[in-house]
Amino acid sequence: MKSQDTPFEGGPMDGRVLPVLLGMTGHPPKTYRIPVPDPAGGPPTVLVYRRVPRGQSRRLGLSQGWKYAYDPSGKGAGGGPKWPWSKQDPARRPDDTDG
Repeated sequence: MKSQDTPFEGGPMDGRVLPVLLGMTGHPPKTYRIPVPDPAGGPPTVLVYRRVPRGQSRRLGLSQGWKYAYDPSGKGAGGGPKWPWSKQDPARRPDDTDG
């Protein structure tokens, strides 16, 4: 399997670079979950990082790779495709105000 050194930004892993396994398309996974054991013996805390573009080249605007940004909400990138007929999450729905 192929891996790529990927930087992490934000959260407890800020500034670290870890080798991340690449998928069949040559990209790292959209979300990276890191379980951190509890010193008291309780359930582990899970840190969630989202994949974001590292930057773009000046001339052609091509992506220069990927990095992981800390997601404090812990939900990751979603859970699948966003179909137009799917039910929306009430927390993400805009306010319906009659103005």
